[in-house]
Amino acid sequence: MTDLIPSWVSYANDPQCDFPLNNLPCGAFVQADSTSRCCTAIGDQVLDLHALEERGIITFGGTLRTGAWNAFMALGQSEWLRLRHQLMSMLREGADTGDQLSPHLVPLENVRMTMPFEVAEYTDFYAGRHHATNVGTMFRGAENALPSNWLHIPIGYNGRASSVVVSGTPVHRPMGQLKGPQDEVPHFGPAQRFDMELEMGAVVGQASSGRLSVDQAFKNIFGYVLLNDWSARDIQGWEYQPLGPFQSKASATSISPWIITTSALEPFRVPAPEREVPLLPYLRESGPMLYDIALEVGLTPQDGRETVITRTNYREMYYSSAQQLAHHTSSGCPMRIGDLLGSGTISGAGKNERGSLLELSWGGNEPIAIEGGARAFLQDGDTLVLRGHAQGRGFRIGFGACVGQVLPVQQD
Repeated sequence: MTDLIPSWVSYANDPQCDFPLNNLPCGAFVQADSTSRCCTAIGDQVLDLHALEERGIITFGGTLRTGAWNAFMALGQSEWLRLRHQLMSMLREGADTGDQLSPHLVPLENVRMTMPFEVAEYTDFYAGRHHATNVGTMFRGAENALPSNWLHIPIGYNGRASSVVVSGTPVHRPMGQLKGPQDEVPHFGPAQRFDMELEMGAVVGQASSGRLSVDQAFKNIFGYVLLNDWSARDIQGWEYQPLGPFQSKASATSISPWIITTSALEPFRVPAPEREVPLLPYLRESGPMLYDIALEVGLTPQDGRETVITRTNYREMYYSSAQQLAHHTSSGCPMRIGDLLGSGTISGAGKNERGSLLELSWGGNEPIAIEGGARAFLQDGDTLVLRGHAQGRGFRIGFGACVGQVLPVQQD
């Protein structure tokens, strides 16, 4: 396990800091009326990379002056590493760069984070075994919980890139066509079973035009974000047969504002779970491609206090993002820089490790206790916060927070 790399930015050396020098996440920020600017985080500060490139302190062909990370990602893995090594060298304890960099450090509390990259396409998977088993048991019984293809293939669906929003963006309760079990005909109205899904999002950093092996796919992933795949369960229950989710998932998908690079996560790689059924050769991994990332979700009602409603770990996934990306390309499907792959809901084996309210409340039949009340599904005014970090020796690689508040139905 890697040790903390000390920095001359003092708070970056605090064991509870999300952004030590080992991390160096990729984000974008605005101040006042400024345009979006590429940045990294160190301690409790934002380092303005737009300004560093503008002044020639670092040089990456102007890609860090675009306000999003897509153009930089296009430069490829060698440039990804060059930036990381240059920033480490300049921010490391003892480096004689304080006078040069300090004018371009801004307190995190004084900036507003924006979308760190332009989402080209969005694909969401159904790749957590505990989640799939829980949901299948609710609707088909324990003996038929997993579809017959589930242990062979990472199931997914194509979502809406246009509905991906950055942390802090409010989410309106969606309207849709609904039909309850006792209804003779459907009706149109507000979703009553609005839910969250705790996921990780993989950001594709290299374009491809043909099939990728799992190893190639792993190298093409630039980094990861926290992802909340907001889900209207009652809309979904009526529409999903036979083709799967559509409007139930189209209202919003929230992501955290920092892309945590694969380089920062390298020390935390862990193997996938033991396979009950051997995978076909094109999906087999040559080494560990999941990550040990502790995750939690907090729910705060309007004018209330937060309750942590679940804790789990990304290592619980059955399929890695590299396997998902390799499968995505297996038909020859081209992938673009900025494609976003949702991991699927991350649930553990325990009741308090479930990654959605659908599971936590067992279909709404067992509401969970929160500060000042209970919840089966989300109410207007509720705020969800997703958090995650990988734990090292004396430091943590944090993701920041992925925050979204549920607002009432948006009026016409």
